[in-house]
Amino acid sequence: MRHDPSFDLLGSYFPSWMACMAAGILVALIVRSVLRGLNVEHQLAPGVLIYPSLAALFCFTFWLIFFGGR
Repeated sequence: MRHDPSFDLLGSYFPSWMACMAAGILVALIVRSVLRGLNVEHQLAPGVLIYPSLAALFCFTFWLIFFGGR
């Protein structure tokens, strides 16, 4: 039996891809602050490509971990 990629959140179905996207963006922001704290952010250029790519990487990783086996 195949299930929809959504979960129940406060009585309403919430799309799981949106939760994975939010988590990926949050982790990318945390990585950015860590890199800034270590003073190595200037070595990662261009940031316009690096940080969205990191967010996508984390988003897809969360999707595979939590919803890929269904």
